[in-house]
Amino acid sequence: MVRNDRKGSTIGLNDISNLFAFEVDIREILNSITAPFLIIDRNRNALFANQSFEVLTGFPVGFCKGIPCHHIARCEICMKNCPIDATHNNFEPVSVNTNFLNRDRKIVNIQIVINPIKNKKGEIKAYVESYKTLGLKTTDHAGIEMPYSFKGIIGRSHRMEKIFQILPVLAQSDASILITGETGTGKDKVAEAIHHASSRKHGPFIKVNCGALPDTLLESELFGHTKGAFTGAVENKPGRFKLAHNGTLYLTEIGDLPFLLQVKLLTVLDDGIIFPLGSTKGFKTDVRFIAATHRNLEEMVAKGEFRQDLFYRLSVARLHLPALCERHGDIRLLLDHFCRIYSSRAGKSIKGFRKKVLDLLNKYQYPGNVRELANIVEYSVAICNEDYLRIDHLPSYLTDTPTIDTVRQKSATQEKLIIPACKPSFGEKENFSWKHIEKQMIMDALIKTNGNKGKAASYLGWGRSTLWRKMKQFKIN
Repeated sequence: MVRNDRKGSTIGLNDISNLFAFEVDIREILNSITAPFLIIDRNRNALFANQSFEVLTGFPVGFCKGIPCHHIARCEICMKNCPIDATHNNFEPVSVNTNFLNRDRKIVNIQIVINPIKNKKGEIKAYVESYKTLGLKTTDHAGIEMPYSFKGIIGRSHRMEKIFQILPVLAQSDASILITGETGTGKDKVAEAIHHASSRKHGPFIKVNCGALPDTLLESELFGHTKGAFTGAVENKPGRFKLAHNGTLYLTEIGDLPFLLQVKLLTVLDDGIIFPLGSTKGFKTDVRFIAATHRNLEEMVAKGEFRQDLFYRLSVARLHLPALCERHGDIRLLLDHFCRIYSSRAGKSIKGFRKKVLDLLNKYQYPGNVRELANIVEYSVAICNEDYLRIDHLPSYLTDTPTIDTVRQKSATQEKLIIPACKPSFGEKENFSWKHIEKQMIMDALIKTNGNKGKAASYLGWGRSTLWRKMKQFKIN
């Protein structure tokens, strides 16, 4: 318990629960939230930290209680001008970009949003600090910018050099950008890099996954709603457009945006006016739009699945990210980069890879692209207790399946895989379409993980939403 500076009484989780009239265990609700956050009292002592906060900072949840927030958050701004001071006068949320030192002594760039918690009388009783990570600081210990990089994006291939040349130009423009590329190629990273290199870098960077929510929830999430707009709307809610004011709104998986919402989004792009659900009064917002998709929007337009006018409005500037197998010379650079990162995080001093490991990883085609490569290195580092990574430290699917020897061939009409030696489940033919192979990979992953979709996604080097979408595409129940 922590003392309340107003009455000298104690305040804890039960008091916070009473503020919202919850009748369930408040800890279950708070820990179910994936965003890291910290609840502090008016004296700025920690009352509660959720499990995501522990993952972010490295400090155990039980350790945080009663500790001054600047001892565990350790933000740069804490030493200069605490943003909580700004909430004392206007009682409104405060957003600030800063960085903090985690328990592994790594500098992490973050965005903090501080919301005051008020009782029914309007008195501030506590504060909620929510955190959004913006990535590790992209300089070495000497403060020198890393070579072959732009805002933390790594690469030295010819394709990536062209992207590094155009990113600063795009960042200085307010034009809408459409980022395309296969899953795992780093579209999210590029979008964030553009935001942080732009004049809007001090504003919020708000991400919305258009394929992760049902149509009704997605509309409310984007545009907000008023109290009573629909069943369950017990209070006004600001949408992501409003939260992104003076910043960047990043719409990922834009190809999954429902057709009816495409019309409403087009209106916003043209007029810049937002109408929350249930309201006839709109408000103007100043937002820079970045969209991303792994799907072929031109084909969707031809089939009538995506509005042509919205496609042209979103793709004022277009940026295509190459697959990892097309980035010649980048695999070794990325392997060394992620090996250093994960070794440091694990407190290990792994020096590199054995020759057989490098030969295998350089030949592998990485259907999950950079995300899969990072997952492979993270897994290998986690189980390695030696100076160098060996074959037996790699995920089993790299050595148990024929995918390590696959070679991707591209043509104007179809993408195929040539497989020298296939598993019996593939049959005896030598050539298969990529869709057939991908479906079989998903089936094998689900079998190996006993149907656990989370483990299957990790096994494949994908996100859960990517696996769910592909299972729906291939009609895998």
